[in-house]
Amino acid sequence: MMYSKDNCSLCAKAKAIIEELNEEFPIELEEIDIYKDDILLEKYQIMIPVIEIDGTEVEYGIIHKETIRDFLKKM
Repeated sequence: MMYSKDNCSLCAKAKAIIEELNEEFPIELEEIDIYKDDILLEKYQIMIPVIEIDGTEVEYGIIHKETIRDFLKKM
């Protein structure tokens, strides 16, 4: 799951990383716009993008491919 918003360059970069990792791992990306949910907006407004895998917030802000890859390898 990726928490994001429209017109977010960091979100676009994070999505590209997830798409690259999809070649190695079976990833089903669900993208959620935090501006469509007040609770999510309050929680994540300055953190986005946020990558969550199986209920764990793996990384936020500047997303690093290796961090996500390492987490997925441990699953």
